[in-house]
Amino acid sequence: MSGGLSSVSFPKNAHAALANPPLLKAIAHIEETLVSGRRRAIDALPEFEALRDAGRDIKAHTLKHLDLYLEAFEKKVLEAGGFVHWAADAAEASRIVLDICQAAGARQVTKGKSMITEEVGLNAFLEANGITPVETDLGEYIIQLRAETPSHIIAPAVHVNKEQVAADFRRVHTNLDPRRNLDEPTSLLSEARGVLRERFLAADVGITGANFLIAETGSTVIVTNEGNGDLTQILPKTHIVLASIEKVVPTLEDVATIMRLLARSATGQEMSVYTTFSTGPRRAGDPDGPEAFHVVLLDNGRSAMLGTEFEDMLRCIRCGACINHCPVYRSIGGHAYGSVYPGPMGSVLTPSLHGLEKSAHLANASTLCGRCESVCPMRIPLPKMLRHWREKEFERHLTPKKARYGLAAWRFLATRPRLYGMVTRFAAWGFARFAGKKGALSQVPLAGGWTRWRDLPAPEGGTFRTEWAKRGRK
Repeated sequence: MSGGLSSVSFPKNAHAALANPPLLKAIAHIEETLVSGRRRAIDALPEFEALRDAGRDIKAHTLKHLDLYLEAFEKKVLEAGGFVHWAADAAEASRIVLDICQAAGARQVTKGKSMITEEVGLNAFLEANGITPVETDLGEYIIQLRAETPSHIIAPAVHVNKEQVAADFRRVHTNLDPRRNLDEPTSLLSEARGVLRERFLAADVGITGANFLIAETGSTVIVTNEGNGDLTQILPKTHIVLASIEKVVPTLEDVATIMRLLARSATGQEMSVYTTFSTGPRRAGDPDGPEAFHVVLLDNGRSAMLGTEFEDMLRCIRCGACINHCPVYRSIGGHAYGSVYPGPMGSVLTPSLHGLEKSAHLANASTLCGRCESVCPMRIPLPKMLRHWREKEFERHLTPKKARYGLAAWRFLATRPRLYGMVTRFAAWGFARFAGKKGALSQVPLAGGWTRWRDLPAPEGGTFRTEWAKRGRK
């Protein structure tokens, strides 16, 4: 994680993020770009809600028959002349990729944007074994220069402003004219394009992720807005696709349906600029393409989610809409989560991948306002699953003692209605008395987390129960 952050230290990370003005300024642009763009794109597509139902049903059906579709996908890849490798966990996936790279004599590899390679920590593993990975997605390239991890699954450098990018380029691209103008985004883009073009041509192996795996044809599909995915998989002699098992869908037609949801939900585009289908290595007569084509299918805890209350999470198509609309993410950014996957989808997925003990805080990184579910193109019930994780957190005694004691005290009162009424009436009277003419309290015992940032309004009138009783008598 960036700066060594982890999910265990989420509360500390969140406090640090709230005190970081440049970060808060950078992520404030999400509303005017990604959120507004999605709204405009969906307003222009009357059948969007029907497409959401269709997409949900496709993914739900596939998950019910996941083993059959994965075997069908493998069969088609082999028929096309490719290879399929099965990886149970992150360590096995990294080892398989390294073996392929070493067999190809690779010293440098280019990478298309892939959250799965971030999930398994592939870059660090390759570097430790003498192979240099080069990120080619502009956002990923920027954070690689900064030795950071993505803070968003579709906009990995959303937390960085252009002045910071210019400073990083001057620090790393020392072979270029130090007097060059990097004031405009276009100049930054041109410089990155020139530097990366050399890396594309020098790469021995290209590694990409996949947005979809098609069982019907054995094809992998990747969408980008920069074309880096195409150059990553076409120019080197070897192409490796590292994808998780839930990316498979039955047919090309199913991909066409879900594609209509993906870009609109992610960036507000009708389609991404580049959509690339790859089926096996280069065939006789093909003008270009890799000589070897490998697909590494990663499980890493996903099969254990099947048949559980978290199975619906496997419908996720990584559009990031839930993240863009989450008030918690919009307040602290992505690195505070300490996970490759931030926001609501990450708070559900991360405990499944890494264990609840290492990520229990994330279940509480939500207001449960429901915006995430309302915008999810796959209709994933994220708030419901976050509540499931909170239940498991409580059952395993992972909830902080203060919260457990508070809940125990509340339960004691709530199960004794007369005592509950007496205590709440006394508390309301006490708060109103101490608040005085101000009508609010700046300090309340056991509520420092609230009053440290804002006053607590004192109750006015009676309690809900007393007011209800009065109205009932009328």
